[in-house]
Amino acid sequence: MTIPDPAALPYRPNVGAALFDRSGRILVCRRADLPNAEGAAGGWQLPQGGIDADEDPRAAVLRELAEEIGTDRAAIIGEHPGWLTYDLPPDLLGVALGGRYRGQRQRWFALRFLGTDADIRLDRDPHPEFDAWRWAALGELPALGPSFKRAIYATLARSFARFAHPGTGG
Repeated sequence: MTIPDPAALPYRPNVGAALFDRSGRILVCRRADLPNAEGAAGGWQLPQGGIDADEDPRAAVLRELAEEIGTDRAAIIGEHPGWLTYDLPPDLLGVALGGRYRGQRQRWFALRFLGTDADIRLDRDPHPEFDAWRWAALGELPALGPSFKRAIYATLARSFARFAHPGTGG
């Protein structure tokens, strides 16, 4: 298989959700394709997904939450200023994201979860992306994610730190 030249590929437009509970913890989800990542770095991530053509990013982030974690019981309480990008590692080029993208260009939102833990239903999707979830301290986030997303997660930990306290932002 020929690996595509990353410079020739575009970034996929994407939204990401930093979902905070009322205690200020953030939702992290374990990828279903990495079932042995319990407790290990790299297998946990934040909900995220593509933006449909002509879709508003604020609507897209709520749609992605409903698709990936089974609920959109959340309110947007913040937004990272500007887009963040990451490149796929060489072993995922031509494979991940349908093989059509070099990585993702993401708009990130902080959201306050308005539901209860029972509202989070990973089983609502017939092909779930995640097989487990938990609440984590925001400071844990960069170390939990895959290596190619850690810089973005570190940026989000700084940008959204004000929401990681009980009862802040909505």
